[in-house]
Amino acid sequence: MSIPIDLQSTYQLYIGGQWRDASDGGTLTTYNPATGDKLADIAQATQEDVEAAVAAGRAAFPTWSKTTAQERSQILLDIADILEENQELLATVETLDNGKPIRETSTVDIPASIDHFRYFAGVLRADEGTATMVDGSMLSVVLHEPLGVVGQIVPWNFPFLMGAWKLAPAIAAGDCIVFKPSSTTSLSILEFARLVGDKLPAGVLNVITGSGSKSGEYLKNADVDKLAFTGSTEVGRDIALAAAKKIIPATLELGGKSANAFFDDCDRDLAIEGVQLGILFNQGQVCCAGSRIFVQDTFYDEFMELVTKAFTKVKVGDPLDPTTQMGAQINEGQLKKILSYVEIGESEGAKIAVGGHRATEGDLGKGAFLEPTLLVDVDNKMRVAQEEIFGPVGVVIKFHDEADLIEKANDSVYGLGGGVFTQDLGRALRVANGIHTGRVWVNTYNQIPAGAPFGGYKESGIGRETYKSILNAYQQVKNIMINLGTEPAGLYPQD
Repeated sequence: MSIPIDLQSTYQLYIGGQWRDASDGGTLTTYNPATGDKLADIAQATQEDVEAAVAAGRAAFPTWSKTTAQERSQILLDIADILEENQELLATVETLDNGKPIRETSTVDIPASIDHFRYFAGVLRADEGTATMVDGSMLSVVLHEPLGVVGQIVPWNFPFLMGAWKLAPAIAAGDCIVFKPSSTTSLSILEFARLVGDKLPAGVLNVITGSGSKSGEYLKNADVDKLAFTGSTEVGRDIALAAAKKIIPATLELGGKSANAFFDDCDRDLAIEGVQLGILFNQGQVCCAGSRIFVQDTFYDEFMELVTKAFTKVKVGDPLDPTTQMGAQINEGQLKKILSYVEIGESEGAKIAVGGHRATEGDLGKGAFLEPTLLVDVDNKMRVAQEEIFGPVGVVIKFHDEADLIEKANDSVYGLGGGVFTQDLGRALRVANGIHTGRVWVNTYNQIPAGAPFGGYKESGIGRETYKSILNAYQQVKNIMINLGTEPAGLYPQD
């Protein structure tokens, strides 16, 4: 597999509108998970570098925060245009760095990211304050103001798209940003900064790279005005605690173990695609993956015959091949973790219906590839049904009726996503309302457009992204009360 683009051999930090090495010269190496080949070296930010990035944001904020909504909206539109012009480049970089198929990065990740910048350009123009008369003589004016410097941390599963989810509303709000991508997948965001950096005043966007245990920890504890994090619940809890200590807001999009439910009246074609969308999209490395596959007992055998056959036909292969349907896991460590869960499931009494092994045919042996996998004879109390595997491993669980499904679906510490497949709209709405989760798809799965709120209940996080309400999370609300009366209230008589 040849690399069809020219990557830089080394990527620096982007601080204050300038590219610079880490203060101690430290670097990390990023690899192609499909081949194991080295892609590039990236800078390992020190605490000094993170502090410099925050300082650059502080210096830029007084001027940037005074820009008009029209000016910031136009910048977001300009950014979207630049990304659209470089869509093929960005999709390819994302595929090389992450291992996901080019058909996903070119049709989902990058186009959806572009649309997020355009969406928030529009949201910003419609973000108006209010003026309300209170008690007849008091005018209450409500203004929205930017927070200041925000720290943003995104994971490796959707490096560019998660970046767009966070960057677009923060830019729209008038904040300055210190952004940290995963050390495993930093290249697409670094390319983003290279492409659009000069569209923003120096210091508005700062990109610091490095390991989570170093640069991530430095940013978590830095002098910022907000923290935004997408990743594991375990790390998200630490982010929330760090924000609480500083008494600053935090938005968190965390883990999941989502229920994807199939009733016996479901459309079979939609259902089979829905299972695959739920657990095979992005190799199952999706926080809202439909990893608990609930099947009504009245058509379980038929369902398993259909879905097992479909899984055996999935093409696992070179992520740059446009016909590849499932690419590589993010790295060897994640692959081993996923396989360890297959072993745990078997030890708990589950059986492998399909898959369950790494894919090694031909050149696949060079990378971190896994077969699409389904475990059956699963009880909802098993570890494989309660813990996030984060790979293409679905666990199949029987249910009897709506009440049984809702009870089992809610038996989880998570509440991020969910799916219901049925041709009975009333049933779909009853189940969707009954499941304690932030997003429920009906007769589809893993659709993530701008303009629809995404976020979780319970240990799946705090806040909603991809929707106009996230703009509020990057703003302060100021209230100005104006007395229009001409007479004193009389609480303190002067006579």
